[in-house]
Amino acid sequence: MSVEVAGLRLKNPVIAASGTFGYGLEFSSLLDLNELGGLVVKGLSREPMPGNPPPRLVETPAGLLNSIGLQNVGVDAFIRDKLPRLSKLETAVIANVFGNETADYVDVVRRLEGADGLAAYELNLSCPNTKHGGIAFGSDPALIQEVTVAVKEISRRPVWVKLSPNVTDIRPFAKAAEAGGADAISLVNTFVGMQIEDSSGRRTLPGGTGGLSGPAIHSLAVRLVYQAARAVRIPVIGIGGIVCGPDAAELLRAGAVAVEVGTANFYDPRATVRIARELEEYCRQTGLRRVAELSRPS
Repeated sequence: MSVEVAGLRLKNPVIAASGTFGYGLEFSSLLDLNELGGLVVKGLSREPMPGNPPPRLVETPAGLLNSIGLQNVGVDAFIRDKLPRLSKLETAVIANVFGNETADYVDVVRRLEGADGLAAYELNLSCPNTKHGGIAFGSDPALIQEVTVAVKEISRRPVWVKLSPNVTDIRPFAKAAEAGGADAISLVNTFVGMQIEDSSGRRTLPGGTGGLSGPAIHSLAVRLVYQAARAVRIPVIGIGGIVCGPDAAELLRAGAVAVEVGTANFYDPRATVRIARELEEYCRQTGLRRVAELSRPS
């Protein structure tokens, strides 16, 4: 079941996605974290962030809208309070990083470079760039390349770029990450969605919109992973609506070399481990000797 992502060996291809698994430690009493292929901690910023006021989560048919607001303890507190325990795990720990300008990404990664226990970085590029009129990094290929180049210049670890699905054509954005030196790309992040209350006519989330995830986006994710995997030569990590082993297999068949499980963790804390086992059984039933055989291009 082991796979390799840009030189990083994972014991299996199923990773816990950022934003749905805390810092990993919160789940340590519910499952053996060492059974995971990897875990991506919730996004880290220069300074602590309190996040958005409630409500932050809204259920939708076959999905979930979230407006968490990237709440986190900040990179320094993470290094001091979380990373020492995470570094003892026998699984890959990936730091998700975000910011409002390129310098933020560079500063956070530079601080993390001084610490041990991390396997890679994942750059969340769905954030607004305050120096470019608030446009999201992930909506401009030039900005994607700029941030990726800047982080790669100071990083001794692999850099994954997490792409937004809220674009017309994913391929130029995938190519921009590759041109910037990304070691891998991960997609998709959440789709922008909205819910309006029946009784009041008001938007349910305080900010109006939120990120849609869950089974509702799975088929969209399969298409985008398929397109991105055929546009670049670097590895692709597939994300989007995975709730079972066959879902993971579908993203691997689309061209991903590994997958991340997100929303399923909210209602099944053991989802990532369960899905890895189901994927192994799926491979056995379909006569595949190695899970990597699923990722062969077609």
